[in-house]
Amino acid sequence: MTNYWVIGGAYDATDFTKMAEGCEGQRFGPFASYEDALRKWSDLAWQSVDAGNVHFAIEAEKDIRAA
Repeated sequence: MTNYWVIGGAYDATDFTKMAEGCEGQRFGPFASYEDALRKWSDLAWQSVDAGNVHFAIEAEKDIRAA
């Protein structure tokens, strides 16, 4: 089974390599389906649409016990 997480937050620049000072990364999930994670990502993206240094991504986490 694969779980999905939405991660991100405010970065110090638009290259999205370093979080902004005083800002911890945010993590939402786990979501059981990509579609559920995509809905959360979409909500977050629309909330921050005017902030060019805010970025969220969907990451998959595979259950290693199922391997």
